[in-house]
Amino acid sequence: MSTAAAVPASAMGGRAPATDADFDTRYRRKQRTHRLVVFVVRILIVLALLGAWQGLSGPVIDPFWVSSPRAIGERLLEWTRDGTLASNARATLLAMAIGLALGSIAGIATGFLLGRIRFLGDVLNPFIVALNSLPKLALAPLFILWFGIGLQAKVVMTALVCFFLVFYNTFAGARDADSELLGVVTVLGANGRQRLTKVILPHTMSWILTGMRLAVPYSLLGAVVSEITASNEGLGHLLKTSANTFDTAGTFAAIAVLVVVALLLNIAVTRAESLSSRWK
Repeated sequence: MSTAAAVPASAMGGRAPATDADFDTRYRRKQRTHRLVVFVVRILIVLALLGAWQGLSGPVIDPFWVSSPRAIGERLLEWTRDGTLASNARATLLAMAIGLALGSIAGIATGFLLGRIRFLGDVLNPFIVALNSLPKLALAPLFILWFGIGLQAKVVMTALVCFFLVFYNTFAGARDADSELLGVVTVLGANGRQRLTKVILPHTMSWILTGMRLAVPYSLLGAVVSEITASNEGLGHLLKTSANTFDTAGTFAAIAVLVVVALLLNIAVTRAESLSSRWK
């Protein structure tokens, strides 16, 4: 009887079999390479668009209509030096943050209450639908009459926009709690508080997070729209003032700042969502 001796892979002229760690390392390396390539391509696209814009502005298109990246950059630098950009951005972000917080708190509390008390929810649902169907911009003159053109009107508008997004998600989550699971924990002896904390709230939380993810970018929209309608500060006010004075470079500069803020908010929300969903 002969026994087979273990022969090193190098002696056989072959490669050692790949392990799970090798596959994992290759996958991570491939993912990093992919992200780097995507990032570089995006940068090249942006540079190409800016270069084409700069080249066409003047020889082909009147700068009065489209300005130019150079003029926009100079205007942003001017606003940064004299504090215009910082003060107006601070006003917008403050109104957005307060409105988002108030709207989210009110939406979570109201949505959970009406979702769990079915009779109350059925009674008030048509009124909430009617209020949500009303264009929010139509209420702006009323808010200006009530609260003036300062921070309060912007906060109320932003809170109203965020309220319905968070409310409907919380309402749906509270009503969609697994009835079979509730029955099982009840049979096992869970009381009302335990059913609430162990089943209903964890289930509703994922719906609440979805609503807040949607509300964050809309909070910026609510604040800016309110500032454009009537305000004495903020990025929306800066945008409106530049447009009213036919300052094309200033108008595009304000839009560029809003785009950057929106992108940063989207990155922050995506990151927060990934961290909050790790428990799944």
